[in-house]
Amino acid sequence: MHDIHLYTASTMNGWKPLIFLEEAEVGYELTPIDFSQKEQKSDWYMRLNPNGRIPTIVDRSNDDFVVFESGAILWYLAEKYGKFLPEDRNLRSQTLQWLMFQMSGIGPMMGQAMYFQRIAEPQGHRDEFAINRYGAESRRLLEVLNNQLDNKDYLVGDDFSIADIAMYPWARSYYWAKVSVDGLNSLKAWFERIDARPATQRALEIPKPFPAFFGKGDVATSEAANADRFKSDVNQ
Repeated sequence: MHDIHLYTASTMNGWKPLIFLEEAEVGYELTPIDFSQKEQKSDWYMRLNPNGRIPTIVDRSNDDFVVFESGAILWYLAEKYGKFLPEDRNLRSQTLQWLMFQMSGIGPMMGQAMYFQRIAEPQGHRDEFAINRYGAESRRLLEVLNNQLDNKDYLVGDDFSIADIAMYPWARSYYWAKVSVDGLNSLKAWFERIDARPATQRALEIPKPFPAFFGKGDVATSEAANADRFKSDVNQ
């Protein structure tokens, strides 16, 4: 029996612990969460995660200790396994800073850009102000990221870290947020670098792939299915 039991789904946040575990070559048990059945709101799941969101882990080797919130999960796993977290105190702090930048900025802003354009709009709720607001702020944050990556392979120091793990699935989904990355050459080079990591790409296939996030496959069908899945959220 593996130490880590992961509950997750194929979303930008949901892929974060999967990328870590696949990159670290750590065995884990996986329970996919079905949004269409609202499993994330079920009584049994909310006893693990009172916020009713994914992902969540249970560490069986630590008296079934539960960790929710994707950034907190990455930090917990990095400390547990001694992976993807610098030992140097200052670099460790910088890693935390960029992790928080993703959690407080890139994720929420791009998430709202995605919501208003890929979920609300197909349901007949177009909000021009919100689309412009979140699209412009997402672009600004990607420019910050591009500047940080200037002449760097990864976000902090010379090595791949949990800051990269947290940032990649969100920033790489710029297509789904309808945000241009034109002129952000350092960011594009970083995408290419992580695109070439087999373990990360393997993680993006679990629990199931959603290539439309990255502008691949049948985007129109995927958008319609995704919007329908969250139809009740739009109409509340």
